[in-house]
Amino acid sequence: MNEVLLRSLTPSVLGILVRRGADFAAAEDAVQDALVEAVRVWPADPPRDAKGWLVTVAWRKFLDATRADTARRRREDLVEEEPAPGPAPAVDDTLQLYFLCAHPSLTPSSAVALTLRAVGGLTTRQIARAYLVPEATMAQRISRAKRTVSAVRFDQPGDVATVLRVLYLVFNEGYSGDVDLAAEAIRLTRQLAAAIDHPEVAGLLALMLLHHARRATRTAPDGSLVPLAEQDRGRWDTASIAEGVTILQAALARDRLGEFQAQAAIAALHADAPTAEETDWVQIVEWYDELTRLTDSPVVRLNRAVAVGEADGPRAGLAALAALKDSLPRHTAVAAYLHERDGDLATAARLYAEAAQKAPNLAERDHLTLQAARLNARRPH
Repeated sequence: MNEVLLRSLTPSVLGILVRRGADFAAAEDAVQDALVEAVRVWPADPPRDAKGWLVTVAWRKFLDATRADTARRRREDLVEEEPAPGPAPAVDDTLQLYFLCAHPSLTPSSAVALTLRAVGGLTTRQIARAYLVPEATMAQRISRAKRTVSAVRFDQPGDVATVLRVLYLVFNEGYSGDVDLAAEAIRLTRQLAAAIDHPEVAGLLALMLLHHARRATRTAPDGSLVPLAEQDRGRWDTASIAEGVTILQAALARDRLGEFQAQAAIAALHADAPTAEETDWVQIVEWYDELTRLTDSPVVRLNRAVAVGEADGPRAGLAALAALKDSLPRHTAVAAYLHERDGDLATAARLYAEAAQKAPNLAERDHLTLQAARLNARRPH
């Protein structure tokens, strides 16, 4: 069973059902039922046209559900005619679905959550982690969004800003999470950049390319994390860096700064440094100041504290960190790093161990545990 194939076909099949008149929530349920059926049937009897098979089965599932609901509500006239089996049109509906999920009837946060779940392929837990909320809270938010859009027509697609937010979160999960979605997010952002002349679309594409250029060096062969300062810069993808910088420069020249352009500028400064020691941290702090002004995000302020610690010394970084809530994800890890830079190895080791217990994934937990062990080994006994 090719799970990658199934996941790649899901957005197109979902889009076809929506265009044929299925409301979004019912279409999503029908596609999920068709995927379950594919897992059961395909290993013994694989179809010649996978997409056509999924469209036909999903449509039948939708009709079955519609008929059952109609019978309950005594509205037999709503049953629609089943389309004939056959090859489905080779159309990529994914980006269109992103806009449809960003419906004006939804709040931006609900639209993002719904799209990530229904089209992006992320789990409720992954989405909750990205939003820094409990999983149960996110599950309720997604359920409410489904109920809302099930009662509306998809003739008013959402705005670009919401779609960009979704693409950004999909890329981040693919870049550092459990599901590899980074390349798909870049592909869709390229499509959007080709269709819309918008500096923030360009800024997001540049940001993705600059981060993706370093991907091969972020982990060691054994899967352990490699911090930015220790990465082999000779293995960075220089073509992607050059493309990202070119796109960013053109966007910045339009003098309509947005958060994705500011983030891309920070990534470009890291990519431009021949060594970690030559990083222009003073300019990075200035870009974080711009980003803070644009977003007022606590995560941005946390990253700024690290940059301040590099530019002005660890005590300045700790002073910036003190203004933030210690419940912020990775706050403890940042504190550990800055205390280590300040020479307080005992405190740093303790904080690394605490941060390891809060780590969102195994690789990060192992990395932080090793940092604590390294410092404990250096301390006099």
